[in-house]
Amino acid sequence: MSTPADPADLGTPVNPLWLTAFLDNSAAHHDASVEFWRQATGYGLSLPRGDDGEFASLVPAAGDAYLKTQRLSAGADGVHIDVHVPDPRAAADRAVGLGATELTFVGVGYVVLTSPGGLRFCFVSHPAERKPGATKHPGGHESRVHQVAVDTPSAEFERELGFWQQVTGWTPRPSSEFEEFMLLGPGGGQPLGLLVQRLGEDDRGPVRAHLDWGTTNRVAETARHTALGATVAEVHRRWTVMREPTGRSYCLTDSDPA
Repeated sequence: MSTPADPADLGTPVNPLWLTAFLDNSAAHHDASVEFWRQATGYGLSLPRGDDGEFASLVPAAGDAYLKTQRLSAGADGVHIDVHVPDPRAAADRAVGLGATELTFVGVGYVVLTSPGGLRFCFVSHPAERKPGATKHPGGHESRVHQVAVDTPSAEFERELGFWQQVTGWTPRPSSEFEEFMLLGPGGGQPLGLLVQRLGEDDRGPVRAHLDWGTTNRVAETARHTALGATVAEVHRRWTVMREPTGRSYCLTDSDPA
């Protein structure tokens, strides 16, 4: 394995123009997962696109799409990140210097890579800039998917955190309550932040990701999701781990959805 370059030798990080979270679905789970997330977000669904109609966007009533879906030809359900930048090729070259592995270069439009710890992500060029607001539900509470949690085995934590800090140019901020969390907070116009989470010592798997919702009433939001077929896996002081009907985990948190 090659040694990552000194970030100072690779130039200044380019702040992303936008982040998109992709729900990657196995073929067996795709339709059910898309329908669950469509109902849970309250967003519309775009027409399918891609060579095999494998991609679609969850379209908010106001603002640009930042949640999208992909039907996989092989592999298990997961989440990956699209990082929107002016020049995907240049951004990918810099990321490889920081320890990423390039998988696919698709013309000038996007580059597929994995992070040093193995999380798949893409650099893409298409624009977006209007952040959707939180959705208000019957009863008055609000919610919105507001961050991607990068679940990182302990041995990979420092390297993965440093990588995403360099890719985004965002300043890491420790959680005031949980030492295993480091927040990479975007500017106010971004739809998604990143939370790099250190997993337990027994976890030796690759880096992966899940989605976190912010809500003004976690009890009411939990009831809303369970009515849609999700199940409660764990309840913590500040968040609840949920599983969508197809089994993928995500969290409902007490964070401000705005």
